[in-house]
Amino acid sequence: MNQRIGFIGLGIMGKPMARNLLKAGYELTVYSRGRQAVELLMTDGAKGASSPQEVGERSDVVITIVTDTPDVQQVILGINGILKGIPAGGTIIDMSTISPSATQAIAEAASEKSVHFLDAPVSGGEGGAIAGTLSIMVGGEEEVFNSCLPIFQAMGKNIVYVGGAGAGQFTKLCNQVAVAVTNLAMSEALIFAAKAGINLTKMHQAISGGAAGSWQLSNLAPRIFQRDFAPGFMVKLQQKDLRLVLQEADRLHVALPATSLVHSLFNALETTGAGNEGTQALVKVLERLADMEVKA
Repeated sequence: MNQRIGFIGLGIMGKPMARNLLKAGYELTVYSRGRQAVELLMTDGAKGASSPQEVGERSDVVITIVTDTPDVQQVILGINGILKGIPAGGTIIDMSTISPSATQAIAEAASEKSVHFLDAPVSGGEGGAIAGTLSIMVGGEEEVFNSCLPIFQAMGKNIVYVGGAGAGQFTKLCNQVAVAVTNLAMSEALIFAAKAGINLTKMHQAISGGAAGSWQLSNLAPRIFQRDFAPGFMVKLQQKDLRLVLQEADRLHVALPATSLVHSLFNALETTGAGNEGTQALVKVLERLADMEVKA
């Protein structure tokens, strides 16, 4: 517990994850582009920093969870980046969802400075971040993963070492394929039921406990019934992840037709200005096609 932890990125996911590290007793230094988020964590007991470099200077392990690949590259490799400050032998853990290829390049750059690097993207949404029950998929050196396991256990429950550098990111993209396509399947089931005029609540109760059951059906369908499209995970972030999936699929020459369809439907949703809504808003595209609304 004497490890000094740095945390960069205090958004929907990062803020509760950082709080859980504080609750676990870690000494925490935080940085975020929004100063208000830093000040909020400081009231919880964290120390604030003015740059990623300063976070690196004050930390043995630095965690990043920011929006996209360029953000991670800037925070780690930039002029005032973590690698300018973190001492040799330190560890950087990137918990963002970014390009696996870029991740491997960052791991190599860290290694040249004698700094360890783990890619450890997460799944479970804001609720999982708050409850400390995230699924965490980790790539990098297994020895380093084992030494950082207590840190991961402060933020998640299902923690799996999946392989070398970049393996965590590839695994997260597999997760996003399954999540997005299941979201579409759920949305189609709801539209079908609504159009048929059957009781949506009863239908939902009947199929949730069987082979059709899913996290999306249990957690997102009730929100759709109440027309609650507040984000646990934003449409625009889901789209960023699906773009990463399709880029890697193109590089690997693999066909992902269902994923491509969901990506296109989310594109249509974004044109309506719904990019900041939760991914359950996907149902709105199907509602337009069916000229009706899913509402309990």
